[in-house]
Amino acid sequence: MSASRSGTARTDGDLLSALLDGMDAALCAFDADGAVTHWNREAERILGWPAAEAIGRRGLAGWAARPADAAAIEARLTAAADGPGRGLHEFALLHKDGGRVLVRVQASGVRGSDGSPAGVYCAFGEVHAQLDFERSVALSEALFGEAPYGLVVVDADLRPAVVNARAARALGAPRTALLGRPLGDLLAQGADRLEAALEHVLAEGDPRSPVELWTTVRTPDGERRRCWRCGFLRLASPLSRQPVPLGVAWLFEDVTEARLAEQEADRLRFRAGQLHRAGAAAAECEDPMEAATVYLDFALTGFADDALLDLARDDGTRLVRVATTPARAPGPVALVAGAELPVPYGPDHPALRALDRAGAVRASGWSSGAARGWAAERQWPDGTAHALCAVLRSRGRSLGVVTFLRSSNRPPFERPDVAYAESVAVRIAASLDLVAPPG
Repeated sequence: MSASRSGTARTDGDLLSALLDGMDAALCAFDADGAVTHWNREAERILGWPAAEAIGRRGLAGWAARPADAAAIEARLTAAADGPGRGLHEFALLHKDGGRVLVRVQASGVRGSDGSPAGVYCAFGEVHAQLDFERSVALSEALFGEAPYGLVVVDADLRPAVVNARAARALGAPRTALLGRPLGDLLAQGADRLEAALEHVLAEGDPRSPVELWTTVRTPDGERRRCWRCGFLRLASPLSRQPVPLGVAWLFEDVTEARLAEQEADRLRFRAGQLHRAGAAAAECEDPMEAATVYLDFALTGFADDALLDLARDDGTRLVRVATTPARAPGPVALVAGAELPVPYGPDHPALRALDRAGAVRASGWSSGAARGWAAERQWPDGTAHALCAVLRSRGRSLGVVTFLRSSNRPPFERPDVAYAESVAVRIAASLDLVAPPG
């Protein structure tokens, strides 16, 4: 029985030694008399004293600390042995070669079976290494809190494992609700590109520069179109010799407003250039009607798929088609031969409403199935899904209506499009004012 107990004690001692030597932090322990009882390999690495020379020494004076510093150090350790919890201290210790090493120490008392002080243990590390560690922890806490960038840590299965507050707001859900969900559940559009970027980082490493991704986010209030400037960092375990990927840190900022402003500025510059070139080309036309079609040709580029030009009869209640884009093939706006019969528009047609109110009217047929019948009812080409009718005004009179049409694969007309269409309509009307209106 005694042999068995001896063997168990020896095994427990070997296990304790292995645990102590495997620690990343240096550790030493003192008994109630101040003698060193434990000294692991990290302590030997930092201070140069092997365990065989350290264990059994009483106090630190003369070997691990200068005599002038030893009294203050031992007083702090004694206070830690008698007090509750752990204390954090910074000491200047001595390396075996005589150099000083500034260490940060966590000291805590050890209690005996009867609750009386039995010694103290100290876990310590070099101050610069400890500061690096604490700085890394502080940075992580700051990033996972209210950081100025969104941060999502994605695991190897491409599912969010950690989400900070800003990222949760950007994704439109509470932080805990986002964890473990596929990215496709969070994004109506753009999830495939984001997942491809994450897979590339896991396989190839960090990209050299940030990338911008347009996404559509699903939120309780509906879908939102956003542009994110993204950076990616592959995360690997520091505890493994081989780089085992833990996932990807995805950092992003919302640059939607800036990109939309840039797009709008580019659009305005392009449209201003088109109007300038159209004016120069129309000035060379002897026929005012030809000049009107030139304005339409330039306006269509990047703006609409088709255009219709209808002039008002003398009574101002009916419209006659005078020019249109080709019905079956791309081409310039062409005049309609023998334009005498009125276009059979219904009483609530957008063109007639624009003529009646002397202002622009927008209309859309949203579903593809409904768009076919919707376009046919309004005498528009097949495939038309969005329309913008602008009245032609000159010298206080309504001369007709110009209609711009888009297919279903293009977005509806918006307010900036109305302003552009009205600018084109003013120029067309100035040309058509030189033509006698149809009788």
